[in-house]
Amino acid sequence: MKNAPDWLARGMARLLPAPPADATQSAAPTQRAKAAPAPRTTHERLQATLRRAHEALAPRALRRVLADLQAVIGPRTSELEGGRRAQAVAEWYAQAQPEGRRDLWLLMCEQFAPDATRFASAHERYEAAAGTAEEGQAEIGLRRALVSPRTRLLQRFAVFPEGMRFLVDLRAELLPHLKGDKRLLALDAELEHLFSTWFDVAFLELRRLSWDSPASLLEKLIKYEAVHDIRSWADLKNRLDSDRRCYGFFHPRLPSEPLIFVEVALGDGISGSITPLLDEAAAPTDIARATTAIFYSISNTQAGLRGVSFGDSLIKHVVDTLRAEFPRLRTFATLSPIPGFRAWLAKNAGAMVERLGDKPRAELGRAVGEPLQVAPLLAAADQAAQLDAKSPVRHWLMQCAAHYLARELPGGKPADAVARFHLGNGARVERLNWAGDPSAKGHKQSYGLMVNYLYDLKRTDKHRGLLAQGRIAASKDIENLCAD
Repeated sequence: MKNAPDWLARGMARLLPAPPADATQSAAPTQRAKAAPAPRTTHERLQATLRRAHEALAPRALRRVLADLQAVIGPRTSELEGGRRAQAVAEWYAQAQPEGRRDLWLLMCEQFAPDATRFASAHERYEAAAGTAEEGQAEIGLRRALVSPRTRLLQRFAVFPEGMRFLVDLRAELLPHLKGDKRLLALDAELEHLFSTWFDVAFLELRRLSWDSPASLLEKLIKYEAVHDIRSWADLKNRLDSDRRCYGFFHPRLPSEPLIFVEVALGDGISGSITPLLDEAAAPTDIARATTAIFYSISNTQAGLRGVSFGDSLIKHVVDTLRAEFPRLRTFATLSPIPGFRAWLAKNAGAMVERLGDKPRAELGRAVGEPLQVAPLLAAADQAAQLDAKSPVRHWLMQCAAHYLARELPGGKPADAVARFHLGNGARVERLNWAGDPSAKGHKQSYGLMVNYLYDLKRTDKHRGLLAQGRIAASKDIENLCAD
């Protein structure tokens, strides 16, 4: 349907047959005849007596696992009993080899799919009822047809106490296999859809994490910190000092696991370097005079919740919490890495050189050698720590970074992963900081450059609107660098 709602379009994509392959693709090359046979579906394996090479479970064992899964959602099985049976399957899964676990994924995908015939019939009734008094009832029928046995199965796994942990870990294990086996996509999509409901921000609790938090929880901060590694307990204590705040979102079914957490430094201005923020010997700031909150690290902790967004809500909740505690706070900004910049520049340095006018190109040539070529230019950039403030190479790197952050929109989205997060939340690109992260990791990611994203609370909606139009909100300083 041309104007089908999103939920219907997704359902149709799963259930309606794919279009026929292009005629040029149907004529397979001769050498394909020697290729290994396609893997058997679980339908074929369940009807067999022997397993083939590379198949984990023998047909008899596969039938037994399928029977256990079907018992979880049996027509006479109560929710409580279904949860108990699901727990037994989870205990089997914990002992299974990776190949056996993959067979369970395939069973969930292929044996618990929606009924295509029922869906087609419900879809016909929905189309016929469009614009009539029966449309609402027809939509209800179509929605019910889209609820697969797989959905009910996964819901039963969420019943027992560790069930949510089991499902999140299962998806984390599943994700790396999706590119290699498209049959698993349906299970992944089902899990992501359920998680987006179960982990909605309305069901999450914002908690402050401090040095007085349980040691088991503090260990999770050390384990999951993804931006600036926590080197020791002294390092962690510094990040939880009196002039710092750390907050995390928690779910009632995972009470000891922060789903995402943010580290905040309070001060009197926007920070341009991570070094003083991580300096364990630095004296704490007088928080009574603090006017600025710097978000310097945001870490997601659960790989299995990929695609479920918490960041926007986390920042909003933290800002509200900080303003209530510190009424003097006026500025909310980040000190962020630029993780994709160096890799992007390696591919686009030539194009960035072509954008230069004659004078800056000549200055670069004198700095790295004539005629100006990309390889020596990037070699000079690799010595970023030794470049002085007047270096043409340094200025060129700043120009390239500004362009990367404020102009590059592949597929309509900012090129940099961290930029996508903050700009999608309504921030703007505020300032580039030379040598903001002098660590080996910072140099490897972005020649040591870091960026401040500013959260102007009165303009976040406007900035999101600009992004939807294919424009990135940026300060005058960033715009000037782009124009050079």
